[in-house]
Amino acid sequence: MKILSLFILFLFGSAYGQRLLNGVITNEQNLPLAGAEVFAKNSTELRTVADANGYFEMYLNPGEYYLVFTAEGYQDRELYLAMRDQEARRDMQLFPMKLSDIQDVRVTAKKTNVGRDKIMKVVEKREQINPWNYPHEVDVYIKATEQRETVVKEKKENHRKDQDPLEEGQRQIPEWLNKLQLVEVQLHRSYAPPNQVKEIRNAYKALGDVSQLYYTTTVKSNFNFFENLLHLDDLHQTPVSSPISTPGIIAYKYRLEEKYEENGRMISKIKITPRNTATSTMEGYIWVVDSLWLVQKLDLTMNKGNLLIYDYFRIQQEYSLQGDSLCVLDKQTLTYGVKYKNEVSQCKTEALYSNYNFQPTYAKKFFNAEVAVTEQAAYERDSAYWQQKRAIALTDEEIRYIRAKDSIRDYFNRKEYLDSVDAVFNKITALKILWFGVDHRNRETKEQWTIGSLASTIQPIGIGGPRVSPSFDYFKKWQDERTLDCYTRISYGFMNKDWKGDTWWKYRFDPFHFGFFRVGLNHDFDVIRGFDAITQIYKRDNFFESTKLNLNLEYELFNGFYAFVNTQYTKRRSIEGYQFLNGIDETLPNNDPLAFDPYNAFIFNVGASYTPGQRYMREPYRKVVLGSAYPTFGFQFERGLPHILKSAVDHAYLQFEIMQNFKIGTIGTSSYRASVGKFLSARAIYEPDYKFQRRSDPIWFSNPLYSFQGFDTTLRTTDYVFQAHYVHHDNGAILNKIPYFKKTRVGLVVGGGAMYVKEYNWQHYELLAGLERNFKMSRKRFRIGVYSVVSDGNQIAPKIGWKISAALLDDRSMKWNF
Repeated sequence: MKILSLFILFLFGSAYGQRLLNGVITNEQNLPLAGAEVFAKNSTELRTVADANGYFEMYLNPGEYYLVFTAEGYQDRELYLAMRDQEARRDMQLFPMKLSDIQDVRVTAKKTNVGRDKIMKVVEKREQINPWNYPHEVDVYIKATEQRETVVKEKKENHRKDQDPLEEGQRQIPEWLNKLQLVEVQLHRSYAPPNQVKEIRNAYKALGDVSQLYYTTTVKSNFNFFENLLHLDDLHQTPVSSPISTPGIIAYKYRLEEKYEENGRMISKIKITPRNTATSTMEGYIWVVDSLWLVQKLDLTMNKGNLLIYDYFRIQQEYSLQGDSLCVLDKQTLTYGVKYKNEVSQCKTEALYSNYNFQPTYAKKFFNAEVAVTEQAAYERDSAYWQQKRAIALTDEEIRYIRAKDSIRDYFNRKEYLDSVDAVFNKITALKILWFGVDHRNRETKEQWTIGSLASTIQPIGIGGPRVSPSFDYFKKWQDERTLDCYTRISYGFMNKDWKGDTWWKYRFDPFHFGFFRVGLNHDFDVIRGFDAITQIYKRDNFFESTKLNLNLEYELFNGFYAFVNTQYTKRRSIEGYQFLNGIDETLPNNDPLAFDPYNAFIFNVGASYTPGQRYMREPYRKVVLGSAYPTFGFQFERGLPHILKSAVDHAYLQFEIMQNFKIGTIGTSSYRASVGKFLSARAIYEPDYKFQRRSDPIWFSNPLYSFQGFDTTLRTTDYVFQAHYVHHDNGAILNKIPYFKKTRVGLVVGGGAMYVKEYNWQHYELLAGLERNFKMSRKRFRIGVYSVVSDGNQIAPKIGWKISAALLDDRSMKWNF
């Protein structure tokens, strides 16, 4: 049996007589149980894990099985299954452990643990006291600030902090003003269980660079400690186990630290520490009202480890006790920060909740994919409005900061000042001519154009030798976020005395629905295999000359459904007969251009992708997409149309794909992608229109969701091609169990892929495993990985290779490229 046969069984379970068993695992509230496990009691090697939607799959041979369904903090359930020669579905509901069962769990604690007993009393009542189990409305005021301090000693500033910066006669913002960043938000939040939310922002004010500030909206993260897991996707790599939950009783240690009387009630202060930092990352204190068993307040900290950006993150919550039976959140304070090479960022977000209404009336479709709305008026609130609505008093420093910022804003928005700034920006300098390019901005009309620098104009190395390529680009933006962006370039080659060039125009006509219209006219070199390995893409047989007109339209037809239409008319010519730079061919092997007769091609493309349940925030003129718990489905259809404008091509190609990124409980993040494509017809097809299966790069670990690491052949295909890719990052869930290993911040990644190319009867499989570590690079997060890849197939011998990769964290989505 081949080395990867187990992996093949996983991907293609219908082979070898196996049949599919699937289903959904839910909890007592019929919510999906991500990370729940299923295994065969009489064959424990047959096991699987449920995904973020509680869905699981297993492939079983016909026979009898006793299946066990299990999840941390829940009672195991068994199921007898007689697997027949057909697919089967079995859904399962799990129920939380009884507190008496948890008492029997062996823990390294005293025989009597008072703190733990008190928390168990709270957990026993948590369904009743949890405010998020009831629909409600609430007004929220948020103030978030960031203090930045440089590590190196600063020069003395020649000003007094109580002095208005404009009175100093300075036209530049004083350095002390750049150390403070501030956001104020006033909103109305509506909520209905299990997790329906709508936020209406009535006022929003941001001063300075506020990108580092967290929780300026309530729809991305909910610090609900009465749930088993906190899903904080934009903050923490893994869901966080709550210490006020049935699974938390197992995951944390509890100790009664102090007991005192307050307002006639006995309060117990209980210290929380994790038993295993690999899966439990909270530590701190919870204050419990004795006899009522309500949470009065909590103070918990997440330490450096799986935090995406920050070095630490502290959560403080204060509750009022409504009717002695409900914990109502009154105040939440988040304290967090990060240290860079020469800068320390210390942040604080305070949120006050008031005017609760626990008997709201919502229209039938009040809650939908639109979870937040901000109208333009929210950004235009004056100081009188904020004085009335501001629920947290400003400090003296913040008052001075706001006054200075408002003064500077008013001054800097004067036409005379803006003209002076633009005069400096538009000034032509030697450095702009040589390196950056010459810019000109007209702020009044919101236009800017740029002439390319000499560095971008002179191209000493290219497919046809040295070239001179002067360029010009233009950008315009309207008040409603519509934009026009265009670029024009003319190119002359000295070796072949040839003129080339291109121009493209991109118009964003509907920012909210991501509506774009693009037109491009191009006469230049083009490539056949645009995504080939780095050892192949530069070779001459990959290039040809084309004169091309391209029209493209993109639009979101309805929420989550994105469609595009593209039409391309091109005349293609061989570059045989061109002169090339041959001096380095011996060092960097090259080949001869592809020879063919000139021909015309008229190609039509249409495609779409759909992500069900896509959640978003509405801004005045645009949409902020927050993601979905469901996969993204896509298709693309390409048609080479013959005879139109003497087009010689005649082919039709269709491809489908599905992809998703999701978290499996506390054990990590998984991503998968699967696709199938085929030429429906290929009556007249030319080299640039074939589909190529990309070969692997040497040493470099390319994106494993779109490529293979051990595939050393480029295949040109017209028949069926099936691909499946899977990657899982453990986010420390496994390696952090090793003592002191969490401090290294090294994570484990595993995965694999499989491909079948029918035309060549080519089967390729591979498994991968590696280690990755995140680093700070300025104010960015940078990831480096080292991987081992085992490859096998029906036309290659098993082999092992080593790869490395590097990637930046996307600041907007808080996700890596894979």
